[in-house]
Amino acid sequence: MRAGPPPTPPPTPLFPWERVPVLLSCALSALGAGLLVATHALWPELRTRPRRLLLYLSLADLLSAVAYFYGTLQDFAGPSWDCVAQGALSTFANTSSFFWTVAVALYLYLTLVRGRPAGPGLLWLFHAVSWGVPLGITAVAVALKKIGYDASDVSVGWCWIDIKAEDRVLWMLLAGKLWEILAYLILPVFYILIRKHINRAHAALSEYRPILSSTPAFQPRTSIADKKLILIPAIFIFLRIWSTVRFVLTLCNSPAVQNPLLVVLHGIGNTFQGGANCIMFVLCTRVVRNKLFSCLCCRQYDDLDPSLPGPESCRGNHAAFWESQDSEWDRVEFSST
Repeated sequence: MRAGPPPTPPPTPLFPWERVPVLLSCALSALGAGLLVATHALWPELRTRPRRLLLYLSLADLLSAVAYFYGTLQDFAGPSWDCVAQGALSTFANTSSFFWTVAVALYLYLTLVRGRPAGPGLLWLFHAVSWGVPLGITAVAVALKKIGYDASDVSVGWCWIDIKAEDRVLWMLLAGKLWEILAYLILPVFYILIRKHINRAHAALSEYRPILSSTPAFQPRTSIADKKLILIPAIFIFLRIWSTVRFVLTLCNSPAVQNPLLVVLHGIGNTFQGGANCIMFVLCTRVVRNKLFSCLCCRQYDDLDPSLPGPESCRGNHAAFWESQDSEWDRVEFSST
């Protein structure tokens, strides 16, 4: 005898006080992603390969924030054409964001740890996978009518996988959750390996350059780099974990999936990735921050801190190691932070 469709859970009510912080998070994320895009457009000297990958990640986050804002604002009460359109756009953008986030980590790992500067072929592969796979999944889901109203079951007002689909769990995995969980596992591994590699190089150089390596002015650079290598995966996991928790609770048919605090955390976590990236790679990156402040305040801020050793004096140490790697990541993101 053929099994019937899984029981449809009751709709999760979304109160106005829950929608406001989620809408604010969407707006801030869109602003942050837009600021990352603007820095790339305004200052050609910042158009390094790592920041080019951040540009594509920001575009995905911008699309995601716009789609989630519309969905949360509408708080769909049933299936409709704009429900499907919003669900398709957010599915594509959100899944693409996962792929680009992993692509940045993979690029850094290959460039810094393996010493293999990325050529055009790898960048084209990133484009094919990070745009192509999400687009293919979304197109098939729309064609098979898997995207639609989900009663805020694993969302916060927006549409995603149709709650009435018999194989909705499979499509929840394919349309986001599988890639989200894989990112939880892959990102910490890459960044831990990068951090260990840098620490080993720094330790080896310290044996030959003990005075330079113990210079007080040098310590903030390594400290900031270490913090960023820890914070990048930590922030990603912290923001996204609430969505995964609600997904697991849905599989267990737990009423806790409707917990208001969990719903708000899910809404903010799913929508604030663009804002978090802006904080990390604009506001907490000194070169970009100084250029931004100079533009806003009509005042010249020096890109280089005179209290810090210059490239020549640091040649051979941790900062120079990054500079020699063709990625230019240290010069823009770490040694110039």
